[in-house]
Amino acid sequence: MKGIKKCLNSTFLLFLFSVGGAFAQQEIALYSGESPNFKNVPDQEEITADGEVVRKVSRPTLTVFLPDKEKANGSAVIICPGGGYHALMAKREGSELAKKFNEMGIAAFVLKYRLPNDEFQVDKSIAPLQDAQQAIKTVREGSTKWHIDPDKIGIMGFSAGGHLASTAGTQFAAPVIENPNKTSLRPDFMILIYPVISFSDSIGHRGSRNFLLGEDPSVDQIRRYSGELQVRADTPPTFITHGADDTVVPVANSLEFYLALQRNQISSEIHIYAKGEHGYLQTPVFDEWFGRVRNWMESMGWTK
Repeated sequence: MKGIKKCLNSTFLLFLFSVGGAFAQQEIALYSGESPNFKNVPDQEEITADGEVVRKVSRPTLTVFLPDKEKANGSAVIICPGGGYHALMAKREGSELAKKFNEMGIAAFVLKYRLPNDEFQVDKSIAPLQDAQQAIKTVREGSTKWHIDPDKIGIMGFSAGGHLASTAGTQFAAPVIENPNKTSLRPDFMILIYPVISFSDSIGHRGSRNFLLGEDPSVDQIRRYSGELQVRADTPPTFITHGADDTVVPVANSLEFYLALQRNQISSEIHIYAKGEHGYLQTPVFDEWFGRVRNWMESMGWTK
């Protein structure tokens, strides 16, 4: 059932089955009603024919990938694809990864988060974070029906999606969504793949900063969204990997975040590859870097 265009109203449920029926998928609206911070404008979402790239997202969703019951270990990961806050790499950094987690017995949730846009949101700077917090809240509150341990829910992000994941992992104590049940918005772990971390002039990714905050952000905004400055003693355990030769997002982003984690005595692991550039398109091969993720998760007890 390939090439199906996603419908985005709040009552829509779509079930897809890959060849052999191994990976059941369910796409659900992220909010039960209208998204917060939403301007009532027509949906303008664009998706490439191969489903790889999504742009102009204004109505967020979660796509649920559940492992076979006999493999399930209770862990879950929310995946935030990258794309510089102006697009989402929905397959390579989303659905394809989700299936790999399912093979490990881990439930996966691909977040199609809103891309910041003044036309779509009242305050574009908080829209992606609202969606990340809502995703954590949704998965934790739905843990029983999805057979998930509510204390084994992590978040993963690539590039700008890594910035979103790290922001969710450092700013959970400051909700930007309604949370009447006081559900914990803290992810239990973070997995950051060649992430944007800093919005500083020296090492930050200017494109992601401009799309999220505009071209003239305040000093306070830059500080708030520079993850290396937001690490606290209760920041979750973190896995990081990056290419030393990354010319898009400097490896200093990952190094500064790792050092901040170490200063706060947060359990963390980092792997820097001499070659990899941005996106790991040729090297390291998938089995290499994802094998490191798998080993870290096993060592931390997330796959037991």
